[in-house]
Amino acid sequence: MSGTSTAATGGHRKSKVGWNLLGLFVFVTAGFPVYWMLNTAFKPAKDAIDPDPSLLPTGLTLSNFSRALNIADFWGPVGRSLVVSLTVVVIGIFVGMLAALAISRFAFRGRKVVIVGILAVQMVPLVAMIIPVFLLLNDLGQYDRLTGLIITYLTFILPFTVWTLRGFIVNIPRELEEAAMVDGCSRTTAFLRVVFPLLAPGMVATSVYGFIQAWNEYLYALMLMSQQNQTATVWLGNFTTKHGTEYAPMMAGSTLMAVPIVVLFLLVQRKMAAGLTAGAVKG
Repeated sequence: MSGTSTAATGGHRKSKVGWNLLGLFVFVTAGFPVYWMLNTAFKPAKDAIDPDPSLLPTGLTLSNFSRALNIADFWGPVGRSLVVSLTVVVIGIFVGMLAALAISRFAFRGRKVVIVGILAVQMVPLVAMIIPVFLLLNDLGQYDRLTGLIITYLTFILPFTVWTLRGFIVNIPRELEEAAMVDGCSRTTAFLRVVFPLLAPGMVATSVYGFIQAWNEYLYALMLMSQQNQTATVWLGNFTTKHGTEYAPMMAGSTLMAVPIVVLFLLVQRKMAAGLTAGAVKG
């Protein structure tokens, strides 16, 4: 009996070690590009193009960041990206929450068609919609305007937001609202006092993903905006010229672009973690 218990314990330890090694492998694989970006950003420019690069930094310099800030207007593209991303998140969360609530809580004709439509829209490759979007925005007078870019981003961020928030709302027991309404609350008051606080972590998690999608989008920003109105992702193209690519300043610019995402994540990490685990266990 004790031999069986010892064997089971040994097998459990081996399984745990295996999962730990797998987790370490995934971490290294996912984290190495970030490390290499930072390593190259602080390298002297000549070391960044060395055909035999070193995994460890051979020298530290801030000149790449200075070059990144001076190669072109940096704050203009970053400011435009912030305006677009934040506007898309605010509108997307507000409209998406109302749509998700309607789909989750109300039975209406065509409900299944709406759900299937939301999924179908997310399956369409973004590159396939470039020409129709360009023609539509041009007819509406929204080409090369931030409002046109915001509308475009909402077309693929809203379905994601609706579908994600729907999953959170479904996992909130309907009985909580009904109990609040029995106590005298209207449907709107019951939602604000009962459902909304429980939905807040999910909204934060969805907002972060929506912000990342809008902030990192490149293709539509390149096709729909002129150089004078370019966003931060398109701004990185300034480091590639007819003389080659300035890798060290480009990595410095990429590092600067990653700062808003990191700051946002640090500010909402607790709510985001709660949102990612919400609904994992019912009851």
